Amino acid sequence: MRRLVALASAAVLTAGALTACSSDGSDGPDAKVVGSPSESATPSATTSATTSPSDDPTTDTTPPKVVGMVATGLEAPWGIGFLPNGDAVVTERDTTKVLLLTAPSYDVREVGSINDAVGLGDQGGEAGLLGVAVSPDFDSDHLLFFYYSTESENRIVKATLEGGKLGTPTTILDGIPRGFIHDGGRLAFGPDDYLYASTGETGTGELAQDKDTPAGKILRITTDGKAAPGNPVAGNPYWTYGHRNVQGLAFDDRDRLWASEFGQDTYDELNLITKGANYGWPMVEGKGGGQGLVDPQEVWNTDDASPSGLAWLDGYLWMASLKGERLWRVDVTGKRAADPTDFFVGEYGRMRTVAVAPDGNLWVTTSNTDGRGDPQDGDDRILLIRP
Repeated sequence: MRRLVALASAAVLTAGALTACSSDGSDGPDAKVVGSPSESATPSATTSATTSPSDDPTTDTTPPKVVGMVATGLEAPWGIGFLPNGDAVVTERDTTKVLLLTAPSYDVREVGSINDAVGLGDQGGEAGLLGVAVSPDFDSDHLLFFYYSTESENRIVKATLEGGKLGTPTTILDGIPRGFIHDGGRLAFGPDDYLYASTGETGTGELAQDKDTPAGKILRITTDGKAAPGNPVAGNPYWTYGHRNVQGLAFDDRDRLWASEFGQDTYDELNLITKGANYGWPMVEGKGGGQGLVDPQEVWNTDDASPSGLAWLDGYLWMASLKGERLWRVDVTGKRAADPTDFFVGEYGRMRTVAVAPDGNLWVTTSNTDGRGDPQDGDDRILLIRP
């Protein structure tokens, strides 16, 4: 049963089938690293919130604080999108339900479901109802966009939300390869009003290098699902390639796109996304890819991250970690990402999605009921965090 928990005051797959390791325990037997990372690809230091302040005067030493629970009793919440009026839309991966949390109390109610979406959480898989994005013109078109898995493929659809009811979805892009693992699924509108979507390579690394398949890519499309004007190849939806499994997308105040990406055995990544660039998978994991490949801005030991959701706020990226069971803060005020600092290590279990709420606080979903976590009382929850 879902229930609302009072906010703080306004001042404030089966296991046997998986034979290889990865940052989220999701690799199939065929996934592997073809090239080795260079010795320079050392993980970022894991810094807890209790460490001494940095000598760098630009470093924010104020730790974030959980000041309330937005909701409890959810089932593997995956995507969050805020409407112009402050209401929030939340997707549940395995139930394939679309929830509406109505401001200011954020009462939870179901407004619809994606009927042909197929969740695999009870089998240990990663497919299901994944990302959601709110149209930049929602006030006039009332459109939501969803990324989800069917029995045979991944799709991006749009549907209206009017009168508290989700309309019939219309497919705008289909044929995205679906796997038991590595389905990507994050959606985000850019400052150019085009829709960016992350896809996974389904556990088959070679797909990430094949520009004729949307797998293992970041896509850039119109609201009708066409390849956006100005893409690297006219008529092709890909924006960047060579990705293993991106599940976090965030634009900063300089209109730069950042992406968080699952590694396999050694390094998880935070990448700065550049049009047409090759991010190296499956030739390399982490830094040191060589000519023609873009190195990540930051890397982590896979035990410390397993990164999913990503959000930007006031000069920092906030990155949710599944296996790492923590929230990372990364300074991106300079030319490069710097000073990764982790918080809430092990306190709330697996963290899936981060979103910036209209009031400037963060919403962070737990993912302890997804078949890989250890559910706590009230899971899954949406944490209200004052950054």
